[in-house]
Amino acid sequence: MSTSYFERHIFFCTNRRDDGRACCAANDAERLQAHAKARVKALGLSGAGKVRVNKAGCLDRCELGPVAVVYPDAVWYTFVDEHDIDEIVDSHLRDGRPVERLKLE
Repeated sequence: MSTSYFERHIFFCTNRRDDGRACCAANDAERLQAHAKARVKALGLSGAGKVRVNKAGCLDRCELGPVAVVYPDAVWYTFVDEHDIDEIVDSHLRDGRPVERLKLE
């Protein structure tokens, strides 16, 4: 039986487009990804067997952005500020309960 190196892995789209199309970078995605990473670390959730917070290239949902996805749960989120990020970290990444109000279908 194989186990994942991380219990949960969250990827934040930080894609930047210069052609006028929607992009997550234009919605503060990099700053909010850094906030998530700092919060996960402050709560002692980072590291092997725990949680990993990563930047990603385009996740192909920028028009709904900014977006992030949590694996292995395959839960997609949108968010607007630190409060939303804190809720995702506390409820989903720490406690295993997805945040329904921020989920994308």
